[in-house]
Amino acid sequence: MIRTPYLLFLGDAPDQLAAKVAQGIADWNPENVVGQFRMPGCQADVGVADMTLQDAYNKGARTLVVGVANRGGMISEAWLAVLAEAMEIGFDLASGLHSLLRDEDVLKATSARSGATLHDVRVPSVAYPIADGKKRSGKRCLAIGTDCSVGKMYTGLAMNAEMEKRGLKSTFRPTGQTGILITGKGVPLDAVVADFMAGAVEWLTPDNDADHWDHIEGQGSLFHVSFSGVTMALIHGGQPDAIILAHEPTRTHMRGLPDYDLPSLEALRDMVLPIARIANPNVLVAGISVNTKALGDDEAATHCKEIEAQMSLPTVDPFRHGAGRLVDALQAI
Repeated sequence: MIRTPYLLFLGDAPDQLAAKVAQGIADWNPENVVGQFRMPGCQADVGVADMTLQDAYNKGARTLVVGVANRGGMISEAWLAVLAEAMEIGFDLASGLHSLLRDEDVLKATSARSGATLHDVRVPSVAYPIADGKKRSGKRCLAIGTDCSVGKMYTGLAMNAEMEKRGLKSTFRPTGQTGILITGKGVPLDAVVADFMAGAVEWLTPDNDADHWDHIEGQGSLFHVSFSGVTMALIHGGQPDAIILAHEPTRTHMRGLPDYDLPSLEALRDMVLPIARIANPNVLVAGISVNTKALGDDEAATHCKEIEAQMSLPTVDPFRHGAGRLVDALQAI
């Protein structure tokens, strides 16, 4: 078990989106967050108190969580001294990066000396099966994005919270490091061997009551040439009954790929439905989730209304405006 509460390590994150792991934990699990630690040059801020390592430990923080998601998931050499110092003070470390804490010599040695625990949450702990494509009972919803990091996890968490508030049967199913750190469980899908990814999603979303909804955390994008494979596994392994299209309207190109333009919502809809119908012929697109964080209130409301008129689907920012209309759409299925 990862000890709580957390001190969120933002390191030298170059922009706000690079700290999306820390931001997600601060937004969805604030009761377990004491503060944030930022190195010189950090360009991100998740809106909690800045603290030194010692001050945070004195205030009860027991795990330093690496809250940075950089391209390739690498542990920066610049971070190692801070991470080692944290362990000497008494912190455990938790990270969801592809580079493992346990593979860094200085961290492994400090852990052995101090007794601190290294938690690498992006390491599969289950021998997942190969997918068999059999239809499972219960219902499933999956957010599919025009790009990476557009709010797919927030969409699932917000819809799950709304359904729980209504007394409906619902479970959020994490598939990435942030979701796992928020809930304490899930499948680190992009670290699963490719042949077993769809099977891991089947394992994560087993048979359930007919009126129970699984909200599967989306990953990647079908249009992102770096990360489309994990999206395909979610579609076929998840066999969603409902798809929510997720979009961030201020992007000028695909995340990390300046030579690739974002697809339109129409192109995404027309791409995903034939693929999803291979596993579930009855799947439909139920609504649209718009990440309006970069927009003012009036602009956000106007933009959602314009997309709704354009796509003829309920369109909201579920974190900003609430997920009620998206849940209404699921209940109508």
